[in-house]
Amino acid sequence: MTLTPDKIPPQTQERKPALESEMTPRPEYDDPNYRGSDKLRGKVALITGGDSGIGRSVAVYYAKEGADVAIVYLDEHGDAEETKQAVESYGQRCLLIPGDIRSENFCHQAVQQTVKTLGRLDILVNNAAEQYLEESLDEIDSARLGSTFATNIFSMFYFTKAALPHLRPGSSIINTTSINAYKGHSTLLSYSTTKGAILAFTRSLSEPMLERGIRVNGVAPGPIWTPFIPDAFPPDKVKDFGQQVPMKRPGQPREVATSFVFLASEDASYMAGQVLHPNGGVVVNA
Repeated sequence: MTLTPDKIPPQTQERKPALESEMTPRPEYDDPNYRGSDKLRGKVALITGGDSGIGRSVAVYYAKEGADVAIVYLDEHGDAEETKQAVESYGQRCLLIPGDIRSENFCHQAVQQTVKTLGRLDILVNNAAEQYLEESLDEIDSARLGSTFATNIFSMFYFTKAALPHLRPGSSIINTTSINAYKGHSTLLSYSTTKGAILAFTRSLSEPMLERGIRVNGVAPGPIWTPFIPDAFPPDKVKDFGQQVPMKRPGQPREVATSFVFLASEDASYMAGQVLHPNGGVVVNA
């Protein structure tokens, strides 16, 4: 469904993180017309933030391509179970691992649990994040800044370090950055700053990982209809979400997941240190 303002009623959620199950309309995480072709057959992926939004869609598309999936999430158990059911409907295994990725020890345990249960690890998708609407710099205190950086970028260091002993030549690391890493966002200052750090992390990590035969790339989505939106924005701003891009609409998670499939597969065998831009037509030059 194409999301136009008349199809997005004002909405918010008191619970944080917000739940995909309570969004209206529900995000589209699967396209029944997409047919997998075994691009990831026999592989295992660990996806942070895989319970909903882009992470859920990536998990489902990986399953359609033949991969088993481990999903790391905070405490959105209902959403996570729905993702698991979707993955298993395509004949693949799905391991749910709830916990706080701000803890390095938890990140290490999540990787170990993935390998122990699913037998290997081939694809690491660093996707989980948090964001806050900030009308002024004065709203950003040390606690919020610390939490945002710990969730959005520190966890990527933790998971990558824990995963490296298990990743073989041909494996992939894919990091979710954002259009805001390139253009900035005046009212998402702390979030956008972490996304810039993720861009630098992706580029900086890429070359040394090539020595191990591991490709590191990123995806920088534009405005995508996920629980992030009612989580951060007031109801009046939710209605007009995504109207600023040339396509005049927000994207659906399924329109982003295919970028992750490409980067994880051999189709992207000559790509490293790169970022794909499913963003509704915004041209970024950096």
